[in-house]
Amino acid sequence: MMQNVHLAPENNEDDLYSGYNDYNPMFDTEGLENDVAFQQAARTSHGRRPPVTAKIPATSSPRPLATGFGSKASLTSSMGRPMTGTIQDGISRPMTAVQAAGYSKAAVRGSSFDPLSQARGPASPLEKKTSDSLEEKMRQLEKKVNELVEESCVANSCGDLKLALEKAKEAGRQERELLRQREQIAPPESINLDLTYTVLLNLASQYVANEMYAEALTTYQVIVKNKMFSNGGILKVNMGNIYLKQRNYSKAIKFYRMALDQITSSHKQMRIKIMENIGVAFIKTGQYVDAISSFEEIMNISPNLKAGFNLILCYFAIGNGEQMKKAFKNLIEVPLEVDYEDKYISLNDDLHTNLLIEAIKNDSLSQIERERKSLAEEYIMTAAKLIAPAIETSFAVGYDWCVDAVKASHYVELANDLEINKATTYLRQQNFNQALETLKMFEKKDSRVKSAAATNLSFLYYLGNELEQATNYADLAVNSDRYNPAALTNKGNTVFANGDCEKAAEFYKEALRNDSLCTEALYNLGLAYKKLNRIDEALDCFLKLHAILPNSAQVLYQLANIYQIMEDPNQAIEWLLQLISVVPTDPHVLSKLGNLYDTEGDKSQAFHYYCESYRYFPSNIEVIEWLGAYYIDTQFCEKAIEYFERAALILPTQVKWQLMVASCYRRSGNYQKALEKYKVIHRKFPDNVECLRFLVRLCTDMGLKEVQEYITKLKKAEKLKEIREQRIKSGREGSARSRREGSGDSGGTKGERLSAKLKVLPGTNEPYEGSSSKEIDASYADPLGPQPERPKTAARKRTEEDDFADEELGEDLLPE
Repeated sequence: MMQNVHLAPENNEDDLYSGYNDYNPMFDTEGLENDVAFQQAARTSHGRRPPVTAKIPATSSPRPLATGFGSKASLTSSMGRPMTGTIQDGISRPMTAVQAAGYSKAAVRGSSFDPLSQARGPASPLEKKTSDSLEEKMRQLEKKVNELVEESCVANSCGDLKLALEKAKEAGRQERELLRQREQIAPPESINLDLTYTVLLNLASQYVANEMYAEALTTYQVIVKNKMFSNGGILKVNMGNIYLKQRNYSKAIKFYRMALDQITSSHKQMRIKIMENIGVAFIKTGQYVDAISSFEEIMNISPNLKAGFNLILCYFAIGNGEQMKKAFKNLIEVPLEVDYEDKYISLNDDLHTNLLIEAIKNDSLSQIERERKSLAEEYIMTAAKLIAPAIETSFAVGYDWCVDAVKASHYVELANDLEINKATTYLRQQNFNQALETLKMFEKKDSRVKSAAATNLSFLYYLGNELEQATNYADLAVNSDRYNPAALTNKGNTVFANGDCEKAAEFYKEALRNDSLCTEALYNLGLAYKKLNRIDEALDCFLKLHAILPNSAQVLYQLANIYQIMEDPNQAIEWLLQLISVVPTDPHVLSKLGNLYDTEGDKSQAFHYYCESYRYFPSNIEVIEWLGAYYIDTQFCEKAIEYFERAALILPTQVKWQLMVASCYRRSGNYQKALEKYKVIHRKFPDNVECLRFLVRLCTDMGLKEVQEYITKLKKAEKLKEIREQRIKSGREGSARSRREGSGDSGGTKGERLSAKLKVLPGTNEPYEGSSSKEIDASYADPLGPQPERPKTAARKRTEEDDFADEELGEDLLPE
């Protein structure tokens, strides 16, 4: 039977599947269904067909041989087992023997080898997990709570305190909902205590940031009283801070001590900070002895500058000089732990090393070191100024002790600054001689100290208007340290005072090149440009200075003044409005604003600012005169009387203001008051012609007997006035003639002397002038100007009874 079994020839090549994609026509199986012999052989296990020789297929048979690949009939092996890949009962059996190589039953003629199935395209997307379980919902809710807490913290850091509080409250609500749901399905031990602690702490912090201290204390109490929070006790420090802000110092101390009891000694720095707070609270309550105990304990455990300075303050408060000395020595012995000098010194000329040193000079650590050193110097200098008068019999002796103590410490370079500060203290005490002597001691010291001392000396002499000495010391300061902006500014001031504004501007510009933030030099440069009439450059200087000092009243005023010079009143008003927001009670600025509004024709705004100026400084004659004139223009003469009376009180020797008061009475129709006022004026100024004319008119119209007496006095006063004017005229003509002839020196002096004598005679405050072509005008002239016509309020007007019918009205007052 084996002889009728046809086996495929073996391929001895290394690649078992090579040539798989090649198609040979002899393996065409399309005609096998109609092949009777093949069908018979298939039904009878290959039948009795004669065997074929093992030669290459497609060369010995007139038709192609059939194979099991893709055939539609089932083939069996010699053992009766179906061959792999054949079709049985219309179902293809998978070819498991070659599946790992990428072969599959779906391979058809013309298909390519694709073991990784790359031709099928991308895989379909994964389906989303749709879990509606309660545990998943709680997990999402917990995530949302954490996000709300984070958003609250971010809003707080950005300064939006209201939004931060809202987010914190929302996080609290969501966390309570999460807690309620979790208690329903899980035991209490599974509650997330860390999340609850975080939400409550953040809420309390946001309450404090929004100054809602009662709510913050309530929230902290919830945390502290809950024994499940292991670190809740430390929050009593925060509660103490709140009570300290509320000035409830006794409760603050209580909570600080409770927190201190719950913090172990391993947290050394935290305990020291709490003890500092306790000491500060004792100082606030005046319990200096208890405060001293706290600060001394800190200085024994871990000395620091703040505690040492506070200890000095406490000893100063109780007046213990010896302990002040001891505390000052302890303060200057506090280690700064700043290796400030040796770190930035280059030991070689390596370019890379030098660049690295220059880079680290201004890094964050260097800035912290500079701030720490500056703070230490500030504490030491302030403490020295404070205790110097208290530790010895005099300020000078005490300050010398402090200087000697500093020289013996590692702050030796601070001793010179203390000496200069000593001179400054003498200046504040107005002891200028001692200040000068102290500063002159630095003339032989190193250049930096010499320059600072010479700068102060130059400024002192400049204030004393001793420009020569000021110039000498300014030169000394500049020569000692050419890069000292204060010295260059002082030098510019001395040159400016001598009238050389161009050279002064050069010194100011050099000072700005050395220190671009030297505001004194920039301000003085603007003044120099303004003096030189270089208005645009002056404006640039003051605008730059305004960017540096936005709330400087001097800078704002200069900007307004410059715009006024440039004839831009609107801009000047804008800057003055900014100025009164900084100094709202400055009467000069308010009157200047009123003047600008008056120039622009805005009487209501002008009246408002003049009234404000008068309210803060009721002695400004210009403001008083404007307000009086305003009320007269608006025909409220009764209100103008108040201002003119104040002017008369300020300038009692000037008859002008008293005449205005009397005229206001007359214009308001109160003739009796006007007559009494004129009589008072006549007693004070008996030779005043204007007053006598008023008296004659009023007495005549009122039918009084004194009219003849006042007429006689008026004639005498007019005659005296004529004589005065003639003498003044002759004196002027004589002096002019002497000047023309070259020999009239004595005559001119005599005429001037006569003119001076005549000017001091009682009379009006107007200058005296003489003219030969003018006759003496004895007619009446109202000092307030022509009286406006009153509205007609009666049925008819009795012109024969008008008191002042002979007065001429101006054309501008005539009715249209």
